[in-house]
Amino acid sequence: MTESKSNKIKAGIIGGAGYTGGEMLRILVNHPNVDIAFVNSTSNAGNYIYEVHTDLFGDTELKFSDGLITDIDVLFLCVGHGDAKKFLEVNAISDSVKIIDLSQDFRLSQNSKIKSKNFIYGLPELNRNAIKSAQNIANPGCFATCLQLGLLPLASKGLLNSEVHISATTGSTGAGQSLAATSHFTWRNDNLSVYKVFNHQHLSEIGESLKQLQPAFNQTLNFIPYRGDFTRGIFASIYMDSDLSEEEALKIYEDFYTGHPFTHVTSRNIDLKQVVNTNKVFLQVKKHGNKLFIISMLDNLLKGASGQAVQNMNLLFGFDERAGLLLKANAF
Repeated sequence: MTESKSNKIKAGIIGGAGYTGGEMLRILVNHPNVDIAFVNSTSNAGNYIYEVHTDLFGDTELKFSDGLITDIDVLFLCVGHGDAKKFLEVNAISDSVKIIDLSQDFRLSQNSKIKSKNFIYGLPELNRNAIKSAQNIANPGCFATCLQLGLLPLASKGLLNSEVHISATTGSTGAGQSLAATSHFTWRNDNLSVYKVFNHQHLSEIGESLKQLQPAFNQTLNFIPYRGDFTRGIFASIYMDSDLSEEEALKIYEDFYTGHPFTHVTSRNIDLKQVVNTNKVFLQVKKHGNKLFIISMLDNLLKGASGQAVQNMNLLFGFDERAGLLLKANAF
């Protein structure tokens, strides 16, 4: 399809009943350049979308289907890890259809190809030019997005030369919609726990991106993920040894993110509600003695998933990168 800033494209969604599918619908229903051709959900076929995503009552009369329409321009795979690969193995999707996959199936370079399709890692702040000319996008993970954006400016200058220490807390929606022992309200509320200590699956994609900018990077990423008792958002604190002054570090971060509309740098204190329900990332950069301290925070379902997927779609089709994504934060 010829890139255009005004013509509407047709989008399809596989896995529309889950958290990322619901966020995708909330954005695309109001996107100025998109018509939703179909929303697939085998468990909800025939039901109105607003019967599952009840906040969309009054916004759309679309129904879920169990079929697949191939006459589309872009296909979003809002499915679980492993399911995107299975879907593409059994469904013939034309190479003319751009695919944006929200699972982890194609993020690593060693897994970035299936049949005739090659996937580009879709972190706009790292790969914007490659994304613009790509056919298929592997959308980054939520933790991976948050932590990479906190570290990439340093990697771009070859300045990640000591161990990196990371503590990050995610909301309950990061676990997906399926119930588990640690996602029930009675367990999660007023509670805090760690999981996948030092071996979270997103570390592999973070490492690949850091080496893309700093090929000699071989430092340990000491990552402690926490389950928070809130619904959405990721709040990460990062520190490492550094000879930079605070002013030097701030300039490196500000220069790196110049021209990237969703990533904002400050030395002021920040809090999670500033980014929840938006596609923004806020970064705080401070110096404490010989430690450089960075806070990185985002909404795990938007910039960490569906919002970033739409941002990638905007880049793929030559739309305004911010189209459909000028969303208001939860101030109170």
